[in-house]
Amino acid sequence: MSERAEPVVDRSATDPDRYEGHGGFPKVEQAEPGPNFAPFLEAMRTLQDLAVSVDPPDEVFGQATALAQQMIDLLAPYDAPERQGPAGRVSALPGRGSLLMPPWILVEAGPTGVRMRGEFRRYHLGGNGAAHGGVLPLLFDDLFGALMHYAGRPISRTAFLHVNYRKITPLNVPLVVEGTIDRVEGRKTFVSARLRDESETLLADSEGLMVQLLPWQP
Repeated sequence: MSERAEPVVDRSATDPDRYEGHGGFPKVEQAEPGPNFAPFLEAMRTLQDLAVSVDPPDEVFGQATALAQQMIDLLAPYDAPERQGPAGRVSALPGRGSLLMPPWILVEAGPTGVRMRGEFRRYHLGGNGAAHGGVLPLLFDDLFGALMHYAGRPISRTAFLHVNYRKITPLNVPLVVEGTIDRVEGRKTFVSARLRDESETLLADSEGLMVQLLPWQP
């Protein structure tokens, strides 16, 4: 994708103390990894793409396995507890630096909604050139979490998420997803989101229910 502009973020509604009284969800601090983490992440994403697409001779798989084992041996001594490693804690990187999340970037966020831009890669293939239907709920769910944060809502868990698949979602095509908070009823926050291509064609939409954690809930 082309070079990214700085996101437009309104943090006026965010509450730095929201973790203290809303369930047992741990406070997650932003990570500031060194300059090698982003290239490492992109290399790993490319490896994921290749792992699901290549068709080499069997001996090449053997060589690749040996190289992968070298990486495992290199990284294994640094295995760290949740919230200690940078993965998932670098908001400026695609997918916040997590290989689990689709490699999307926040472009606009605030109390009125969240907008993200990105594309699905070969790793996300479901079949016949389309993104796997299962990765769309993951994208929407991640967006809903960001919605709650930038709207200043208490820490919540997803209680319900429904996806309408309107059209095939293509791979390697720039897409935009945007979401809003529709209404709040006590501990319940009702949210919705829409996934479109650059021509504004609606590919999928989602509605969800986020429920505020009680003090003893993780």
